Amino acid sequence: MNVTRHIFITAFFFLLGFSHLAAQDPTATVSGTIRDDAGAPVPYANVVLLDAATGELVIGTVSEEGGGFLLSAPALRELTLSISSIGLESFRSEAFRLDPGTKKDFGSLRLGSELAGLDEVTVRAARPNVVIQADKTVVTVEGTVLAEGNTALDVIGRSPGVFVDADGNIQLNGRTGLIVLIDDRQTYMSAADLANFLRAMPADNIRSIEVIQNPPAKYDAEGAAGVINLVLKKNTINGTHGNLHAGSQFNGLHTPSAGATLNVKKDKWTSNVGLNYNQWGRFTDLEILRRFQLENGLSAFDQEARLKLLRNNLFFSAGTEYQINDRHSLGVNVQASGQKGTEDGNSLTAITNPDNANLNYLNALNDSESDNTRTFGNLHYTGKLDTLGTKISADIDYTHMDAGSLSLLSNQYWQNENSSAGSSDRIRTANEMDYTIFTAKVDFTKPLGAEKELETGLKGSWVRSDNLLDISKSEEEGPFAPDPNSNRFIYRENVLAAYASYKMPLSEKLRFQAGLRAEYAAIEGHSVTRSEINTQEYLDLFPSAYLQHQVSEDYQIVYNLNRRITRPYYRQLNPFVFYIDPLTTEEGNPKLRPQYANNLEMNHILKNAYQFSLSFSQTENAFGQIMVQDEETRKTSIQMQNLDRIQHLSLRAVVPVEFAEWYSTSNMLQLNGNTFQSQLGEELLDEKQFSFMVRSQHNLLLPKGFKLEMVGMYRSPFRDGQLVIQGMSWVDAGITKTFYEDKLSLTLNGSDIFRTMKFKGNIDFDRIDTDVRQYNSMQSIRFTLRWKFSQGEQFNVSQRSGSTEERNRLE
Repeated sequence: MNVTRHIFITAFFFLLGFSHLAAQDPTATVSGTIRDDAGAPVPYANVVLLDAATGELVIGTVSEEGGGFLLSAPALRELTLSISSIGLESFRSEAFRLDPGTKKDFGSLRLGSELAGLDEVTVRAARPNVVIQADKTVVTVEGTVLAEGNTALDVIGRSPGVFVDADGNIQLNGRTGLIVLIDDRQTYMSAADLANFLRAMPADNIRSIEVIQNPPAKYDAEGAAGVINLVLKKNTINGTHGNLHAGSQFNGLHTPSAGATLNVKKDKWTSNVGLNYNQWGRFTDLEILRRFQLENGLSAFDQEARLKLLRNNLFFSAGTEYQINDRHSLGVNVQASGQKGTEDGNSLTAITNPDNANLNYLNALNDSESDNTRTFGNLHYTGKLDTLGTKISADIDYTHMDAGSLSLLSNQYWQNENSSAGSSDRIRTANEMDYTIFTAKVDFTKPLGAEKELETGLKGSWVRSDNLLDISKSEEEGPFAPDPNSNRFIYRENVLAAYASYKMPLSEKLRFQAGLRAEYAAIEGHSVTRSEINTQEYLDLFPSAYLQHQVSEDYQIVYNLNRRITRPYYRQLNPFVFYIDPLTTEEGNPKLRPQYANNLEMNHILKNAYQFSLSFSQTENAFGQIMVQDEETRKTSIQMQNLDRIQHLSLRAVVPVEFAEWYSTSNMLQLNGNTFQSQLGEELLDEKQFSFMVRSQHNLLLPKGFKLEMVGMYRSPFRDGQLVIQGMSWVDAGITKTFYEDKLSLTLNGSDIFRTMKFKGNIDFDRIDTDVRQYNSMQSIRFTLRWKFSQGEQFNVSQRSGSTEERNRLE
C-alpha cells in the first residue's frame, strides 16, 4: 500500500504542476463581472450567448462567487449577451461579432432590483427557487420558511425525489445507497451517523441543495443511487453580517436550540464562524408480533416497547479564504461536532406455546449512553490559469471521529402472573469506535474551444477504523463474565482514483459529455479476537455519459447513463453480535460485497421548471437487511446481506404551479416498479411491486410580512427485500413573521400535524411471519426567533442557487 501511496503523491503533484503548462488561449472569449445596483457581486446569475438572428442559445454558464463570468465564444458569428437573475432586472446587449482569438470584456455590468431591496437573504419569491440543469437539480434553501429553525436533515427531505424516513435514512427516487456531500466534500459516515450529524447542522447554514441523480466522472463512484450536495452560505460582500437565533421544539419532549453565525469580508480575506447547539429527542412506541410454526402448533412472541432517546448536539464551523490575486485563492475550513445521548427503553414480551396454557413473560430494560465527537479540517487551493476558464483546484482533508456507547440490558423472566418467582440476567455492552480518514484530490479543467472542455483529476483516500466491542453477561445479580461475542475489529481501506471527462457540441442543439473513472481499492478487515483477516483488492471502471438535446428554447431532453458502486459501511463488515434484546441480535457480515448499479435516465425539461423523467437501474449484489430465525431457540438475527439483483423502474413528474404572485405550489408524482431477486437460504425471493409517492408544497406570501409554507406527502405501500411496508402520509407547515425591516423573524413550524407518519410492516417469507408497528413521535411544534445584523457596506441579496463534490461511510 505504501507503493500505491507514493505513486499517487507523484501523480498528484505532477498534475498540479503540469496544468500550468496547459494554459493556452486558442479561441474568442466573452467576459465580465455582474453587480447589483448596490455594487455587490451577483453570483450564480444565468449568462448566455444567443444567436443574434434567431435568438437560439449558443452557450451558457452561471456567474461565479465574485460575480465574474467567462464564455468561450464562436468567432465570426453575430451574438448577443443575455443575463438574468431572480429578483434583478435582465440585461441584453447589442449584437456583436468576434474575430478568432478576440477577448471581449464587458467590464462591470449593473443589474437593477426588480423588486424592492431586501436585507441580507430575505426572499420575496413565494416558492423556493428550483433550477433544473442538465446534470442536476438545484434547490435554493436560503430564506424559506421551512428552513427557519429546522435542521439540514429536515430540508433535504423536501428536495425533488428525496425521501427521509423516521430514522433519518435518505432515499433518492426510491433507492438507497447515495452519498451526501458538504461543499463538494464527502462525509464518509454511515446512515445513522450521517443522520445525527445533519440533525446537528441548522438549515440556516445552507444556501442550496444540489440533487445529482447521475453524477459525472468527476464525482466519486461511491453512491449507487446518486449524490446530494449541500452548498453552504458564503459571504461575498465587504463588511460584517450574521445572525443569532434561539428556539424550542416539543414532541412530548422539550428540546431547545440556539446558535450564532458571523461572516466577515475585508478586501482579500473572507472569513466565517458559526456555533450551534440543539437537543433532539423522541419517544418510540413499538409493537412486534412474531409467529413460529412448530411441529405441534403455533407459538407467538407478542412484544410491546417504549423507548426514549435524547441527544445533545453541538456544531462548530469556521473558515477563511485569502484571495492571493484575481486568479488564485487559498483557504482553510474546519468543523467540529459533538453529540451526547441517552436511550432508555422498556419492553414486555408475552410468549405463548402450543403444548401448554402457561403464558411466559420477558421484561427487558435497556439503559444506554453514547458519546460521539468528530473533527474535520480542509486546506484548499483554486487557480484560474488563463482567461478562457482553465482552472485547477486541490483539496487536502483530514477527518477524525471517536464514538463510544455503554448499555446495560436487564432482563426478567416469569410465568403467568407470578413475576416475583422468575429469574433474571443482565447483558452489558461497551462499544468504542475510532476512525481516521485522510483524502487528497486535484481537479483540472481545460476549455478546448467553443463549448469543448476537458476535465481530469486524481483522488486518494486512506481510512483506518478501530472498533472494540466488549460484551459481558451475568446471571441474577452475580458478577459479569466475558461473552464470546466480544470482538475487536480493525478496518483499513485505501482507494486511489483517476478520471477524465470530455464534453463537446455535436450540433447547434446537441451537446455530449462522456467520462471514465477508474478506482483501485485495497481493503483489509482484521478481527483481532478471532485472528481472522479478510482482504479485498479490485480495480473498477465507471463510465458515464450524457446527451443534451435542446429541442427549443423552452424544451430540452437529457439522456444520462453511468455505473456506480456502494461499498459496505465499515461497521457492517465487522463480525460483531449486538443484543437488541435477549431474543433479537444484530450481526455484522465480513463477507458483504460492494453493490454495483447501472443507471439509465431520460429527462424532459420544460421552461427550466417542469420535469418528466424516466429512469431504470439494475443493481447487482444489492444490500438488503435480512432477518433469519432459529427454529429451535426461536431467536431472531438481523444481518445486512447481498441480494442477487434489484431492478428499479421510475417515472417522475415535477410540476410547479403559480396561481398568483403571492401563491405558488410545487408538486411531485413518482411511480416506481421494483423487482427483487435473490436466493436466501433455501428459499427464492422473487417479488415484483408497484408503488408511488406524491408530494405537494404550497408557498404563500401573506400581508404584513407573513409567509406560509405547507408540505403534504403520501407514500404508498412498498417492498424492501423481505419486508412489505404499508402506506403512510403526513403534513408539515410553517409560518414566519418578520419585524424591524426584516431584521427580526419569528417562525412557527409544525411536523406530522395529523400524527399519520406511522410505520407498519410485515414479513411473510420462508418460515418468518412477523408484524411490526412503530411510531416515532414525529408530531411536533417548533418555534425559532432569529435576529439578523450587518455592519459596513450596505448590500441587498436576492435569492440565488449554487454550484457543485466530497466524506459518507462511518458507523
